Amino acid sequence: MWDDSGHLRSTSDLWRSALGQTVNYPPPVCAVTGSTITLPCTFKPLQSVIVDGGELQLNVLRVLWCQDHPICQKTTPSVVDSSNQTNLPIDPRYSYLGDKTGNCSLQIRNLKDKDQGKFRFRMEMNNDRGHFTGKKGVIVTVVDTSPLRIILSGGDGVMSEGQSVKLLCSSNCSINQLELMWFRDGHTLSESGPALQFHHLTAEDSGNYTCGLKRDLKARSEPHQLQVEPVRTGGMMSLQLLSIPVVLCVSALMVFIIIRSFNSSDYFYSDYPVLL
Repeated sequence: MWDDSGHLRSTSDLWRSALGQTVNYPPPVCAVTGSTITLPCTFKPLQSVIVDGGELQLNVLRVLWCQDHPICQKTTPSVVDSSNQTNLPIDPRYSYLGDKTGNCSLQIRNLKDKDQGKFRFRMEMNNDRGHFTGKKGVIVTVVDTSPLRIILSGGDGVMSEGQSVKLLCSSNCSINQLELMWFRDGHTLSESGPALQFHHLTAEDSGNYTCGLKRDLKARSEPHQLQVEPVRTGGMMSLQLLSIPVVLCVSALMVFIIIRSFNSSDYFYSDYPVLL
């Protein structure tokens, strides 16, 4: 079998490759234009090859990511390349977050339609037989918008005053680093971001909440009703008022019993006459 550099690979090399070289990609990613995504990635390079009857230790010399190419070799356009002499990414929106030892994570900022496609990672060693591309790759889908929805965190159903709750604005596609706005009963709130936190609910917090993208006010979630019930203290107050007469009656009865017990005892009598 031939490697991607055109060299015939031995059975020993194939066995080493099968056991030693791997690239682990994340599941397919969906994201909204303008957002930022990170593709977590790990790799394991081949440790050594047999050259002229001896074992040659391999070192990673170059790492790169390419888009929509099965091998990413030679003159294939890449989005990041560690061998770039200027030490700058081809497109500054792409950032290599990894290294040459095992982390190959890639970040893409301010997503554009042209970023849609399959991305693959490649490592190149100090010997051609150690070069390897993870051909499975990771698919990135870019959409202009994605339906938003609100998730209630920390509560369920009707809430009570004093409770804490968080409303999360979520989407099937990543909306990371996009500006989000919040609305209650159609009115814009001062809060922004993916989460709306209530640390101490009051009845005034009740209403229909929606979240939306600042750049596209038409892209809003379905309303989420938050109902906050006031704490009912009337029953407790009535019970407290009712207990007051009971306590007074019991106290009076105890005083009466004590006085009767003193009057009926010989405590105040003596064998000695009382001098007047």
